Amino acid sequence: MTADQGPVVGPDEAWIDSHCHLQDTYRPGGVEVIEAVRQAVGAGVVGLVCVGTDAETSRQAVVLVDEIRAAVGSDDSGVPADFGAWATIGLHPHDAAHGLVDVVRTLDDALAEHPGAVVAVGECGLDYHYDHSPRPEQRDVFAAQVALAKERNLTLVIHTRDAWDDTFDILKSADRPEHVVMHCFTGGPEEARRSLDLDAYLSFSGIVTFKNADDVRAAAALCPLDRLLVETDAPFLAPVPHRGEDNRPGLVSIVGAAVAAVKEVRVEDLAASSRAATRTAFALSL
Repeated sequence: MTADQGPVVGPDEAWIDSHCHLQDTYRPGGVEVIEAVRQAVGAGVVGLVCVGTDAETSRQAVVLVDEIRAAVGSDDSGVPADFGAWATIGLHPHDAAHGLVDVVRTLDDALAEHPGAVVAVGECGLDYHYDHSPRPEQRDVFAAQVALAKERNLTLVIHTRDAWDDTFDILKSADRPEHVVMHCFTGGPEEARRSLDLDAYLSFSGIVTFKNADDVRAAAALCPLDRLLVETDAPFLAPVPHRGEDNRPGLVSIVGAAVAAVKEVRVEDLAASSRAATRTAFALSL
């Protein structure tokens, strides 16, 4: 396999990367957007959700979706006509101290000017591992984004690290939206059950391939297929054997294969079920 190629995938595998960051701020190596998408297509990817983490990266995500949608189906782009791309808009807990005003403005402008491009609020939530923003502000901004997703009838994408109890408390006390995704799930069986009890979807990343991630694999094993998504979180968390490299959507099939092994199902069946679950979780048209 060369650096430009994705993993070998079977003819019946088609994947949606439910969470990646391909914006200018995050895109590794200066690879052009359409080239990154072509690489993903070559590795069996049929759609992706590009996730915002603040006002600027959220704007970039919407622009990126427009660029991909303008290229699909053209002879010179190499992007098939049925490739799907969507954006999310939100404020990461690291930046909660900056406030939501610009993010809300970005969201409402995008909903008005780019119909169908934005499918979720997030990623948002709580991160007590780094505490880049004070915890009270993290909680307030997270709760506000739960309400925002409900008000705008959008899916909620959650980042939670070392903050499970407060995350669940806010979700249980809020009027939350119909669809909630626990992005890059890092909990074990207990956290998985608590999430599923709230009707949340669990999205598994390359962490599921890491040697010390037995709890995450146990969570994947118990998660029903209709509640299980796969993601790369590119350019972060590249799966084994690419750990330490810049991650990319084309590696989502490695994540999916690892989850399939844990669940003892065929890889192509996991690809199909995760596609269906992602379509439902984000109300996608693909």
